[in-house]
Amino acid sequence: MALDLNTNKLRINIDEPRWDQSTYWGRAKHFFVTTNPLNLLCTSKELERAREVVTKHRKGENVPGLTEDDLWTAKHVYDSAFHPDTGEKMVLIGRMSAQVPMNMTITGCMMTFYKTTKAVVFWQWFNQSFNAIVNYSNRSGDSPISVQQLGTSYVLATSGALATALGLNSLVKRAPPLIGRFVPFAAVAAANCINIPMMRSKEVSDGVPVIDKDGNRIGDSKIAAKQGIGSVVLSRILMASPGMIFPPIIMDRLERRGFLSRYPMAGAPLQVIMCGICLTFATPMCCALFPQKSSIAVSQLEPEIQERCKQLPNPPTVLYYNKGL
Repeated sequence: MALDLNTNKLRINIDEPRWDQSTYWGRAKHFFVTTNPLNLLCTSKELERAREVVTKHRKGENVPGLTEDDLWTAKHVYDSAFHPDTGEKMVLIGRMSAQVPMNMTITGCMMTFYKTTKAVVFWQWFNQSFNAIVNYSNRSGDSPISVQQLGTSYVLATSGALATALGLNSLVKRAPPLIGRFVPFAAVAAANCINIPMMRSKEVSDGVPVIDKDGNRIGDSKIAAKQGIGSVVLSRILMASPGMIFPPIIMDRLERRGFLSRYPMAGAPLQVIMCGICLTFATPMCCALFPQKSSIAVSQLEPEIQERCKQLPNPPTVLYYNKGL
């Protein structure tokens, strides 16, 4: 839309996504934009311009010649580089737009160099180090991650991934080669099952805010926190699945046909490229599986929250909470 926002006196709520988040494809469109790797190419000048546009619009100030499309472009660029709560510029590899290029490189290398202990230790450590940077960069401003919590999660996730990878490698030595190629996927899945709950353990102990349809805070729910963390763990594992399942099958066939013996240096680049193709689509599409503003029936929540709802003039049957990413 080329409509001038200043001339037409339009005020757009940019604190909500552009597309309808009650539909899967609306959420998918949002995450395709959020995880767009091209945002990494924005210069410092472009990032500052985007911040200026977003800041002025939120304050109700006019930006000469600003159209609706210009506003949303600036918002998406701003979201790709600046923390939503603190407003600080995030480190490059910690941004959501870096997820595809970073993960395709790490995943491709994990699946290429999975046979030796040294390679397994290095790439699992590297992967969990990257995850720690992403988790810290995208930490909540309301519930900040302490250094102790970050360190504990990092150590446990790395240990879990290494134990899984090294343990399975020893078990599958006599199994068909294809089975061994799936060991990195099992290690990543195990690490996600440890890392995410650990990073969000404060939510499990204290609960997350649950609100009604009008945004009124009803209370804090540990049950909603566990449901949200479970959905995030599932989406993260599914996100990694295509890039860690299809490339091994293709590489196994190439190995059987002698391609990799003729071109041994082609293994890592091929797997990185295949992972990149898979992650380009899997990352946004799996992030969109569950609504960011998730719902939960009041009957499933803690008794005290149920009682609080019953005392309201129009008792809600469903409450909402932020599931996280």
